[in-house]
Parts: sequence; structure tokens; C-alpha cells
Amino acid sequence: MSAHTTSPGRAATAGGSFAGPLATRWGTDRARLREALRDPARALAVPPATDRTAWTERALDAVTLDRVEALGAATAGTPWPQPLARDYARYHRDGDRVTYEAAVFARAERLTVATVLAARTLDDAWLDEVADGVVLLCEQSTWCWPAHDDTRARHGSVLPTVTDPYLDLGAGEVVGQLAWIDHLLGEALDARVPGLRARIRHESRVRVLDPFVGRRDWHWLGLDGDVHNWNPWIHGNVLVAALRLVDDPDERATIVGLVVEGLDRYVASLPDDGAIDEGFHYWWNGACRALEALEALAHATDGALDARDLPCLRETVAFPHRMHLGGDWFVNHADGPARISDELPWRELHRAAARVSDGDARALAASRRRSGAPVTAPAHGLGRVLRALTDPAWRDAAASEPPLPRDVWLGSTQVLVARRRAGSAAGLTLVAKGGHNGEHHNHDDVGSFVVAVDGVPAVVDAGRPTYTAQTFGPDRYLIRAMQSSWHNVPEVRGTPQATGAEHAARDVVATLDDAAALALDLADCYPGAGLRTWRRTARLDRSVGRVTVNDTWELEPRDAEAPTELHLLCAGDVTTTPGTATVRPGPGGATVVLRWPPDLAVRVDEWTLDDPWLSESWGDRLTRLAIDVSHVRSTDVTIVIEEATQP
Repeated sequence: MSAHTTSPGRAATAGGSFAGPLATRWGTDRARLREALRDPARALAVPPATDRTAWTERALDAVTLDRVEALGAATAGTPWPQPLARDYARYHRDGDRVTYEAAVFARAERLTVATVLAARTLDDAWLDEVADGVVLLCEQSTWCWPAHDDTRARHGSVLPTVTDPYLDLGAGEVVGQLAWIDHLLGEALDARVPGLRARIRHESRVRVLDPFVGRRDWHWLGLDGDVHNWNPWIHGNVLVAALRLVDDPDERATIVGLVVEGLDRYVASLPDDGAIDEGFHYWWNGACRALEALEALAHATDGALDARDLPCLRETVAFPHRMHLGGDWFVNHADGPARISDELPWRELHRAAARVSDGDARALAASRRRSGAPVTAPAHGLGRVLRALTDPAWRDAAASEPPLPRDVWLGSTQVLVARRRAGSAAGLTLVAKGGHNGEHHNHDDVGSFVVAVDGVPAVVDAGRPTYTAQTFGPDRYLIRAMQSSWHNVPEVRGTPQATGAEHAARDVVATLDDAAALALDLADCYPGAGLRTWRRTARLDRSVGRVTVNDTWELEPRDAEAPTELHLLCAGDVTTTPGTATVRPGPGGATVVLRWPPDLAVRVDEWTLDDPWLSESWGDRLTRLAIDVSHVRSTDVTIVIEEATQP
């Protein structure tokens, strides 16, 4: 079958009153919401530490508990991590955001570990450790991460302005953590550290709840129609805080009502096929956060507000397994690594899949338990750790095989994934994308493709390096990994692709038959290059196990021009001869052979990798093949498995 699409775009929503799918379904009556909400002591779904049956070792997920106990033993008696002013200011001085964030993340992780162990044991030493961590957070100048704070723009300061707190992802994470601590250990803390819970409520109100209600120009609300992963991530944490830390029923209903309105904008922006233009990596802190928040809302209202059967939510649960190449490898469009660890919150996917009865999504989550790795780490946040620990379905989940669907076509983002047969990563898998160059966490990569062999990428998307001030600033596209020049797309007369949503694929056709293909025109991505058409077709012929990328183009005549090249970014060991490149990817993947007309010259460019976000996927280098096609108007590149390495 064939599918035709126009240029994709997320649903736009304007400012002012808004009625998305949640409001349409539930209405916006705050009085009804007030009556539907459980009281604070019963509003969160995890059993508190007073429920000793739930907190016996036998009742908890052993894999998660073992990891927490190991971290607790490693940090016991050591100084707490200390975020420093000099490191906060570095973001504005030299662009470094990692040093400050690392201290903040380590402090949060240590507090999560202490909280779990205090709940498990009710030991005074662990309760004191929790109290120390809570007070450190309450005395920390800001909960905001320096890359997000608007203090310099508003106040001219490179340090936090404590009288004008900024509500970002970091502040959301802290208030969520404090709310979970209050829920889990409230009675024990009242007995051991009277007054601590009042401090939690004061700081949460001043730093998060009051700014959330009082300042309604936060960019992440999506009032301008630009809705991204901050929206559900922050709203989900504010929801947990409101449910647990706000006692006044009217105020509680007001805050929860604003949360529902914000989540409604995110849900309205999700396409019917559930695709996430920010990619697999950001699904976990975007769509997954929305699923978690909506489940929390369903629990807090005894099921009165339950959105699980909305089609876009059901479909987004399938997104991770649709992006799976095999083993630890996933499609990594936008800012994400290609190779992941087991330290993702797979329990959240497992739970969401159970709620919408998606057996394939549940199978992928369960498959990650096979190695016994700590699949939900304390770094994922206290709420996620608590749910992983106390969910019997996750504790008892049997290891399974990942589904690996034969074909995936996501029309909203124009992403095709095709392999030789369902349920197996063996052989070649083709990934091809259209889309546009104004996507969230965008890379200029319209028309790019990836080829994996036995689930291991050989022709690759590099992913993203470590974030700095440059990453989301005006010089983002000076970063090599974001440029079209280092993606598998043409460079026309020395011109790379332009950035912006108007630079999009056109005349897109996806075909899913015995052969799977994506055909599209790239001309609108190269303004100023004198390009009339550039028709690219990426095709997987299943019967013979071959990928073919055909490019055919038409240029306006010019007297002199820079070279036109096809770029192919390859992982592993690469050797070339005229018209041929042999690529030996990482462990687990067979050798592949790339072929093109031997009269076309190729330049080999090595990219030495010294950034951990890149080297953890690709080792010490990537290799770019630049094939000079200046004197032709059509060519094919074919990719096959080297016969000697066929399984």
C-alpha cells in the first residue's frame, strides 16, 4: 500500500480560552473537580511507609531495591553534593551547564535513595539523612537549572534572583520529589523532625505553586501553539505537589484545573499516530510524562478523569517499540543517542501499555528486564522509583522478546522504519524521514536515512553531543551533529539545508509492500542553490536484502558552481575502493557494502569523537563519505550485507 502526506506539523493552539480533548471530555467546572479529588492523604497511588506490608523486601521489586541499596551504601557518611555559585555562573561565562547540573542531580539522587531506604527500614539514621537532604534543597538559592533561568534577561544577574523564582524542569523535579517525600514519610518525619513538613510546604508554595498560578506567561504552557516536552514534565510535577501539599480544597482545585488545561494543550498537539518529533529519547520526558500525569489524575479522582482511551495516547504508547532497531539500538532522530542503556524508566512504559492493552509495547518494556539491569534508576526521579518498587505487575513481569514490527509509517513526522521480517532484527533495516527543519530539538536532516544491520546501525545518525549554552542558542547549527552536512543528505552546490519549518519535504509517498520505500522531494530545503527538484527514494527490497537510495535532480544552469555531494555517515571501520565502501559496524552487526558508480570520486572525512554522548554510541570516530555528483543528475547508492558475513 502507499500513503501520501503533506508537510507535517503539530496541532497549533492559540492563547486565551482553550478546549482540547480533555476539556471536551471532562468539562472545566472547578466545583466538580473539587468534589472529584481525593483528600491529600489518599491522592497519590504509592503506599506510604506506614503500610508495612507494602514495604517488606518480598513485596518490592528486587532489581530496583538492590540498586538503591548499593547507592545508599556507597554514599553513607560522605559529604552531600554542593552546587556552587561559580558553577551556576559558568553557563553565562563559558557555556558550561553540566558542572552545576551534575551537583544538583547527584543531590537529588542521594535524597531519593535515602527516602526509599527510610521507607523500607524506618531507621532513624535514614530519616535524618532525608531531613538533611530536604533542608539542603530548601536552603538552595534556586531549584531552577542555570540554562533555563531568565534572571539575566529580567534582572541582569548571572546568579539566581531568589525573589523571582523561575519555574522550569528543575524546579518541577524538586517540588515533585518533596511531595513524594511528604506522602511517603509524613508521619515518620513528624515524629522525628517536627516542623520539616511545614518547611516543605512553604518552599513549595513560594518557589513553584504561587509562580505557577500567578505568572501565566511561561513559554512551556504552549499558549502560542508551540507545545513541547516541558509542558507535561512540569505539569506532572505540579500536579503531584498540588495533590499532596495543598490542603485548601478550592485552591487545590484551582491548581489542578490549571494543570489539566496545560496538559490538554499537550494532548491536543499529539498527532493521531502518536509520533514524537523530538524523538525516542525525549519520549520519556514528554509523552511518557503526560501518560504518568494523566494516570495520577485518574487515581486522584477515582477514575472520574481518565483519558486512557484517547487515540493519540494509545498510539504514543506504541512509539518506543516502533523506533526499536534491535538490542540496545533505537532510531535517534533529533537530540538523542542511538544506543541506550537499560537505565530508562521501563516500568512506566510497561504500566502505560497495560492501561491501553498494548501487548507489543508491554513486551518491549518486559524485554529490558532480561539482563537483570537496574531498569529504573534513582536518577529518574523519586516518583518513578517508587512506582517501579511497588508495582507488583512490574515486579513479576516475565522477560519477553521485543516485537520489532516489520513496517512502521508515521505520517505526522514522515518517518518510515522497515525490516525484512517482523520479530527479527536480522538483516537490513531501513529508516528514512521527511518532515521539516523546524521540529523540536531539530536537526537539519530532511530526507536523511539510517541503515542498520542485525539491529546495529552502520549508516547512521550521529545523535547529539553534550548540551552547552550553544545548543539552544543562535549558534546551534554551528554544532556539527545538528548540521545537514553531517547527516545522510545531499549538499547542493556547496549549500547545506536551511533551518525552519518552511524547509520541508514535499510530494511524500510511503510504500509498504514486499518492498518498502519512502519517496520525497528535497528542493525546498536548499534555498539559493538553484535547485528545481531533488527526488530521493530510499527503498528496502526484502526479497534480496538490499537497500537502494536513488537520487534524481534538476538544477538551474550556472556558469560556475561549488561541488554537489551525497553524504553518508558511517560507524565502525570503513574502507573504500572506487565505487565501494565496506563498513564493519559495532559488535553484533555484520559487515555491509555500499556501492555507487565507480567513476564518481569520494572524499573520506573522519570525525574524531571526544564527547561522551557521541562516543558511548559510536566509539572513537565516525566516518563521512562525500561522493561528488556534480556532473551527473541521477545516481544510486546500494547497501547489502557482505556475503561472507551473511548469517
